Amino acid sequence: MREMEKKFYQFPKDFWWGSASSATQMEGGAHEGGKGENIWDHWFKEEPNRFFNGVGPENTSDFYHQYLEDIKLMKELGHNSFRPSISWSRLIPDGDGEVNQEAVDFYRNVFQTMLDNDVEPFVNLYHFDMPIAMQNKGGWTSRDVVNAYVRYATICFEQFGDLVKKWFTHNEPVVPVEGQYLYGFHYPGELDFQKAVQAGFNAVLAGAKAVQAFKADGYEGEIGVILNLTPSYPRSQHPADLKAAHIADLFFNRSFLDPFVKGEFPQDLIELLKEEGFMPIVEEGDLELIKNNTVDLLGINYYQPRRIKAKEHLPNPHAPFMPDRFFDYFNEMHGRKMNPYRGWEIYEKGIYDILVNVRENYGNIPCFISENGMGVENEERFLNENGQIQDDYRIEFYKEHLKWVHKALEEGTNVKGFQCWTFIDNWSWLNAYKNRYGLVSLDLNNNFKRTIKKSGEWYRELSHNNGFED
Repeated sequence: MREMEKKFYQFPKDFWWGSASSATQMEGGAHEGGKGENIWDHWFKEEPNRFFNGVGPENTSDFYHQYLEDIKLMKELGHNSFRPSISWSRLIPDGDGEVNQEAVDFYRNVFQTMLDNDVEPFVNLYHFDMPIAMQNKGGWTSRDVVNAYVRYATICFEQFGDLVKKWFTHNEPVVPVEGQYLYGFHYPGELDFQKAVQAGFNAVLAGAKAVQAFKADGYEGEIGVILNLTPSYPRSQHPADLKAAHIADLFFNRSFLDPFVKGEFPQDLIELLKEEGFMPIVEEGDLELIKNNTVDLLGINYYQPRRIKAKEHLPNPHAPFMPDRFFDYFNEMHGRKMNPYRGWEIYEKGIYDILVNVRENYGNIPCFISENGMGVENEERFLNENGQIQDDYRIEFYKEHLKWVHKALEEGTNVKGFQCWTFIDNWSWLNAYKNRYGLVSLDLNNNFKRTIKKSGEWYRELSHNNGFED
């Protein structure tokens, strides 16, 4: 039999190739350089048992001390871009007071080193790491914290705007809402839907105010947001399943996508919240401000789909209100592909469906894949005799997703890049180092030694050739 002909998937000139991480997950130096405490430092101190193997946020990949080596490695792996975040509690230790000059110097050195190595900084302002002093004031539920965030964002623009031309207000703003006020996987782990709604609204308002400040002061560059747009697929075309999937989409995708990109909240979501008696407190002028300060650029994080079916049983009328009183998750699907370590479905076409939706329903806003990756447990099983992890499964994962990105691109989606999660194995919230995602492996038992994985070498070729053959 003749071997199937291979195809070369060519991407446009100047396509962004890189990766993403966050301050809390990779910096380390949690108690150094004048850094204040954030919610993760505090939670680990209070309840270390919640964290996998008792490993807390001071045990990260130590970028704080090793950024020079790491940025050179990024360049070696073909990165022309990288998305870190700034730690609010490092820059302003109490969230709303004096600026920490040591932090200013550190971040300026990082961004300058990136530019010197032809790696463009895509800088995110908020990645799940509320300063504990701000959380004690109510976190995203508090109007004072919104104002403190806008001051923090403005200070970032002032201090780093000469080096950074791509800014992002939040990473996955729905996740702190879920984690802090619905499902308990972020501190303070409360179950309070009214707080969830207020926190979500205030995060959108904070983002719009940061966009307003950026534009008003005439900074060069673009400001965007990073959203995890997990598609909600109905089990069937039955009206009840379709309605359930629509409601899941409203809560988890459109609640942030619509206001950040279109400047308005979905009417269906507003009606539903009114009906249930959970509208946020909205002050005069808020909606106008959100309408007039939408983002320039959309980052899209995609890992897995959401499978939805109509509710199987009537919800308990006395239980606390939760979004999933309107739908159930549907996971009993024959033949689906799984990542058993995360319990996540691998569905590559999902990335295409998101890009088509953005093209058709959101004005084809300039966008890029800002996270996509595969976490695997006990990767040392795949070490070869030279001490390199042979992660062919990760290469396959990226290839199959990139084929769908390429298809969307060919059809006219304004997609400008692909940043994987992540550059180096990093600490991952309550999971710590349970699953590894990096293109570079991190040896925690050997002075944080870095070794390029097979996927890292493949990624270098991908970037060098601006595409791949398969």
